Amino acid sequence: MSIVYEHVSASVTVVTLAGELDVYTCVTLREVLVGLINDGRFLLAIDMREVDFIESPGTGVLVGALKRLRAHGGHLALSGAQGQVRKHFRITRLDRIFPIHPTALAAEESLSAPALDHRTARTAAPAR
Repeated sequence: MSIVYEHVSASVTVVTLAGELDVYTCVTLREVLVGLINDGRFLLAIDMREVDFIESPGTGVLVGALKRLRAHGGHLALSGAQGQVRKHFRITRLDRIFPIHPTALAAEESLSAPALDHRTARTAAPAR
């Protein structure tokens, strides 16, 4: 499995995966995601366009990352899941927990929008 990440903005990090996400490779993914979260990266877009195969331990890592992110007010969005990978999310009903966007850009934008709304809400004058 190949794992590459890029900080595309001050708050959003895109993690691009390629290959198989199984019991052996999920350990490395967990280390990368936990490292990003520990570094204060709380908005993660996971690009799964090049993931050929996924097993339950792999989705377990994603669920664990989502829980950690939510504890910090963050979120995780997926993109590009297709074939067996998309079917895995549908069968396990995890597609109801993880938004699966058609492109990495759509996933990035979905993470940026709540942050913008949050900033607007904080700077608005209080109602009298």
